[in-house]
Amino acid sequence: MDDLDRRILHALGLDGRASFSRIATLLDVSDQTVARRYRRLRTRGVARVVGLCDLRRTGGCQWWVRLQCTPGAAPAIAAALARRPDTTWVQLLSGGTEILCGVQTVTSEIREPLLLDRLPRSSRITSVAAYSLLHTFAGGMMNDGLELLGALTEEQVRRFAPTPRPPVDDVPTELDDLDRSLFAVLAKDARLTHAELAVLVGWSESTVRRRMERLEETGVLYYDLEIDTAMLGLHACAWLWLAVHPSALAAVGTAIARHPETAFAAATTGPTNLAASIVCRDIASLYRHLSERVGTLEGVQHVETVPIVRTVKQGGAVLPNLGTRPSVAS
Repeated sequence: MDDLDRRILHALGLDGRASFSRIATLLDVSDQTVARRYRRLRTRGVARVVGLCDLRRTGGCQWWVRLQCTPGAAPAIAAALARRPDTTWVQLLSGGTEILCGVQTVTSEIREPLLLDRLPRSSRITSVAAYSLLHTFAGGMMNDGLELLGALTEEQVRRFAPTPRPPVDDVPTELDDLDRSLFAVLAKDARLTHAELAVLVGWSESTVRRRMERLEETGVLYYDLEIDTAMLGLHACAWLWLAVHPSALAAVGTAIARHPETAFAAATTGPTNLAASIVCRDIASLYRHLSERVGTLEGVQHVETVPIVRTVKQGGAVLPNLGTRPSVAS
């Protein structure tokens, strides 16, 4: 990617459904140039914008399931998990012997992942653990991680910043069949026009437009930018599982969220209570990040570093083998 590609993607990271003409005005280029550049990146699997549900606003919850596998078994098991509709993302970790996947429920009707009950009884899976996400510090609906692009000036970011999302209501927003259908389509491509969305969900264009506006205004729908990080020259990607003293959890989570290398960070249940997805230029950069940034944070008692080998599924869609591909915004 060149500088213009980065600036286009940075703008889309701020406003995923911004028109090509608005982006063109910001960057002082033609509409056709912006449209051509984005479509090329999208077609080649380098980047895409997806629409996701803010589970805090619907009473839903998100779980991570971590599986240890026998050598050679993980790729096939990860591919099988990626084909399941109840997984939202799937990654191969630790040299290909471990799998991490996300499972979510968008309402309070089901509070625990059914995936665990449906896992195949296979001797190739040596252990399974599930963790519930308690609080997100960076990524996802927090719209962080764009510092990895570093393409727009501060003034351009201010000009393009989206309207602040409303505070989370104590009463969960109820989703109907149209909402669920829209989220299923937007998780694959959030830049489809209202007319294209209407065809895919089987409702009128005017109804789809009104429903999209309502979901955006209430904050239930947010947009995320997914990028093949190798195209940014970032080749060392890993999950950090941190054990943090409970009194320091909020401070450490907030500090890690401010690191430009952090694509995602959240407090979780389990033997460790903080997880962060880190994207660095190379192994040496990852080492410096661990020793000079994470290791100096007061309250961190233990860190497990788990390399990301490949992302098999992201945002609800199975991906081609084009690198590690953690989203820079989630």
